[in-house]
Amino acid sequence: MLEAGNEAPDFTLPRDGGGSVTLSALRPSKVVLYFYPKDDTSGCTTEALDFTRLAEAFNAADTVVVGLSRDSVKAHDRFTAKHGLSVVLASDELGDTCERYGTWAEKSMYGRKYMGIERTTFLIDGEGRIARAWRKVKVKGHAEEVLDAARSL
Repeated sequence: MLEAGNEAPDFTLPRDGGGSVTLSALRPSKVVLYFYPKDDTSGCTTEALDFTRLAEAFNAADTVVVGLSRDSVKAHDRFTAKHGLSVVLASDELGDTCERYGTWAEKSMYGRKYMGIERTTFLIDGEGRIARAWRKVKVKGHAEEVLDAARSL
């Protein structure tokens, strides 16, 4: 399991709007990498809107916000357009990056077990090391907490 101090696994993934996003290419900026289960579901929409609302503050803290799910780029494009999102949304359709970050996990809902993305956020410093990790994230107030951590880094 990745923890503070570990090197963040690099990746290049397709992103909303076309093109791709490469983690190491974002240096020396800090990166908030948040893993979320599914585009356009209630918790994931709230989380994306919260990060979008705070986009200027993250920019002022020299921090790039990247959301990552297994949704397709086409789904990300619809999600971004519908909600006016300004965060980068990376598509990990094969799940390789989710596996490397340990966010692909067994979940349970109404007694049924299934595999899915565990809502997790990593704050990565300008040298590519994990500064902080939040696991099993509760959405309310989370973006503000991450912003405070980014500002203090």
